[in-house]
Amino acid sequence: MSYNNEGGKTAYSPEQPPEYNAGSQDVYHVQPNLENQNNGYYGEKPEPSAEFDQSFKIEKPKWNDWPFTVFFLLTVCGFVAVAGITLNALKKTYSFNGSSIYNSHNSFTLNTNTVILFGFVIVVGVVLSFLVILFARLAPRIFITSGLILNILLGLGTCIYYFVAHYYSAAIVFLVFTLFTAYCYWSARSRIPFSATVLEITIDVMRRYPSTLFTSFIGIIVSGLFSVLFSTVIVATYVKYDPESNNEGCSVGGGSCSKSKLIGILVFVFFAGYYISEVIRNVIHVSIAGVYGTWYYLANSDQGEPKHPCLGALKRALTYCFGSICFGSLIVSIIQLIKGIIQVLKQDAFNAGDYCAGCGFLILDFIIGIIDWLVRYFNHYAYCYVALYGKPYLKAARDTFDLIRFKGMDALINDCFINTSLNFYTLFISYVVALLSYFYLKFTKPGYNSSGTFYAPVVAFSFLISGQINRISLTVIQSGVSTFFVALAKDPEIFQMTNRERFDEIFRNYPQVMQKITSDH
Repeated sequence: MSYNNEGGKTAYSPEQPPEYNAGSQDVYHVQPNLENQNNGYYGEKPEPSAEFDQSFKIEKPKWNDWPFTVFFLLTVCGFVAVAGITLNALKKTYSFNGSSIYNSHNSFTLNTNTVILFGFVIVVGVVLSFLVILFARLAPRIFITSGLILNILLGLGTCIYYFVAHYYSAAIVFLVFTLFTAYCYWSARSRIPFSATVLEITIDVMRRYPSTLFTSFIGIIVSGLFSVLFSTVIVATYVKYDPESNNEGCSVGGGSCSKSKLIGILVFVFFAGYYISEVIRNVIHVSIAGVYGTWYYLANSDQGEPKHPCLGALKRALTYCFGSICFGSLIVSIIQLIKGIIQVLKQDAFNAGDYCAGCGFLILDFIIGIIDWLVRYFNHYAYCYVALYGKPYLKAARDTFDLIRFKGMDALINDCFINTSLNFYTLFISYVVALLSYFYLKFTKPGYNSSGTFYAPVVAFSFLISGQINRISLTVIQSGVSTFFVALAKDPEIFQMTNRERFDEIFRNYPQVMQKITSDH
């Protein structure tokens, strides 16, 4: 159904769009749909109120997916315990590991030289993330096109350099990414106008609600600080548990050293780091999605919108919806851990000259990368349902599947190239940071890398950690785009009434906007 200017109902088909009164923006009465309130989550038409909790009201609030909240808290406790043991070892062997880039006596494993490198990696990642957001605000249309072209050129240049430097494992990886980027750009040229319009709408909402940018800023700071802790714990784990005979960390309290113990603790630390980072990112996403939902449904209603929607959405994200956030984040974190292990094995195989195994890991890395992208993309829409309709994760996932099935992959995903472009900017920053890490190791020549064996894990980790930081910073844009699509798919008539010029522009590039998802689908 759809609402006309008098609040009545009218029907239309996608092939016969309604007549517009261009330039007018009418207020309308929001009529809440309470059919789902007896199921513990609010209806799909929010109820106008001065408070966010009352506008997006849950009649029977409950802690959705709470076992995953418990699991996340246990993971955090485990990470804190490991951090305490390993950082204590790093502190007590401070003179042995050095206080700067060059004065370390540790020549067999990661040391202070690596901590300083990771500090550079985090600073560069944060600064470039701010610049990407600024660019998107100033020139949305150019942002999409230039993101693709820039990544093709940079990826090609990086690939050529690595081939010249005889670092073939990295060269092959970057060549695959570059070819994939070029293919995506060529196949998606016709979709860019529609994507640019949606990005402009998203940026306009960002300007209207500065709290979205403030939330993103806080997220970048929090993720940056956690990345500092995360990277330092990685180095400290090597210092504490590397079983070399002259490792002073083995004599520090916290257990003996062994290769199996080092690998096991590193696997847990990487998993916990990915998990905590994903939860931070998705809390930001759900909070910002609440702001965009407020704008879409209530900003131009005659009753007005609630005060401080971002704060209200953040409160709900950290309480009733937190278990659902932990649930979806756990799935992504496991995939990320598998991907990280495969990348290290792949680069080790290439460095050892085992090109057959290296190519096998390369193909597996590509497959896991696609799965990771699909799960992340699916989760992003599922969390919009969590934010807007208060649903637990599995119900939100089911509705997301129905959304994609009804609207079609081409209409919903392929026609919108924004997230793909944002992912390319993430790759761009990761390229730069990975290259910085390689140059750093090459020119500082730490003793532990005299044979080149630490190029692979250090470059891979720098690539991953910079990508995590940038993904969190770009959540402010991705959340807006995803929330807008969900609301537009379910209630296009509201946007038609309140933003007629924009609606007309979207219709020209995307006629399927008139096909509304109903409760029958």
